[in-house]
Amino acid sequence: MLWQQVGQTVELGWDFYFPVILFVSLIALAVPVWAAIGAAAITMLVMSGDLPLSAVGESLFTGIDAFALTAVPLFILTGDVLVRTGLSRKFLDVAEALTCWTKGGFGSATVLVCGMFAAISGSDAAGAAAVGRMTINRLVESGYPRPYACALVAAGACTGILIPPSIAYIIIGLVLGISASTLFLAALIPGLAILVSILVTNIIVNRLYSYETGGNMSVSEWSANLGKSLKSGWYAFIVPGIIFYGIFSGRLTPTEAGATAVVVTIAMGFILRTLRFSDFPAMLVSSAKVNGVILPIIAFSAPLAEALAIMGVPQGFVTSVTGMTEDPYVLILLMIGILIAAGCVMETTPNIVILAPILKPLADNIGMNEIQFCIMMITALGVGFITPPLGLNLFVVSGITGESILKIAARAIPFVLTMLIVVLLIAYIPAISTTLLPDIYK
Repeated sequence: MLWQQVGQTVELGWDFYFPVILFVSLIALAVPVWAAIGAAAITMLVMSGDLPLSAVGESLFTGIDAFALTAVPLFILTGDVLVRTGLSRKFLDVAEALTCWTKGGFGSATVLVCGMFAAISGSDAAGAAAVGRMTINRLVESGYPRPYACALVAAGACTGILIPPSIAYIIIGLVLGISASTLFLAALIPGLAILVSILVTNIIVNRLYSYETGGNMSVSEWSANLGKSLKSGWYAFIVPGIIFYGIFSGRLTPTEAGATAVVVTIAMGFILRTLRFSDFPAMLVSSAKVNGVILPIIAFSAPLAEALAIMGVPQGFVTSVTGMTEDPYVLILLMIGILIAAGCVMETTPNIVILAPILKPLADNIGMNEIQFCIMMITALGVGFITPPLGLNLFVVSGITGESILKIAARAIPFVLTMLIVVLLIAYIPAISTTLLPDIYK
């Protein structure tokens, strides 16, 4: 294949195609993603001869030598502590009190608590597991079919990477050299839009099939119930309050906000006597396992990105695509299609580190704001959490309940469609992503 770029021709040979085939084959054989990326990067460097192999070691360390990445394990640990201390149940109590006045109230409460958990942990898989254990059985008792209850939790947990603070935005900010705090601010409206779309979808489905009855509550009863829930669980909201105020006021970096949240959550656990020193080994091991999946992927993506850049793949891709059409609306649809397809077969982190450097030049070429591009990319990849064959959230809730993944995926279709609508709105309306940003970023 010949790619034209800046007056010269780039010919991609087996030094490009063989590593790509190797990567796909290793993923198909269930080899860990970081190992597949590393094997592809080293093979590409050896076959092309563009960089000495000795540069790989340096790239591995420089790829993760970033202060911003310290926030990742901190937010993961905060979410784990939140569950172990029982503070996550306080979120559910308040969410249920907020929505108990309407038909389908507990379904709506489930979606809201997913959003609340997302505002702390930054991880959708953790949210799916934590919220699923608390709500799925109660959703079934309320009248929801078990596959639909699982799909509702899986969809709601997608907000884990969409509502700030989000691990995904920290990673894409690191890859593209954009401030994570700026991305958090830009992601606030889009993340809430996804949450509202899931909430509205559940309300419509519930009204069509009458899964959950109830909602016959007067205003005085509702306000009394809400007041009681807030009185008994107001302190749980101190943690997200610290994170949001610290980051959005500019007083704390995401890393500092994550560290503060960990300390405050642990202190609250001791004060409430729901946390013991004996819980620490399990918490640290659990958080380390999650972090141990993310960081090697980022590390091995650095030499791969260098090899692709030297071979001219990102620029060649832009020229090749724009040679077919220069219509920005069509090109945006193409990018969304690539991202959704990638999200269906691979997790968010490898998709970010592989696709962001390739698609970003195309977005620049059509004049898309770089912040808008990041928000569109993460939101489109978020749809992949409830779409087979990977559908990480589908596997999480299936593991909790034993329900068939295909049955859950079938019930998740309405949520996928509404999330896609939000993705298109984000892609074609820049103001959704840039309204809250200073003028310099617009």
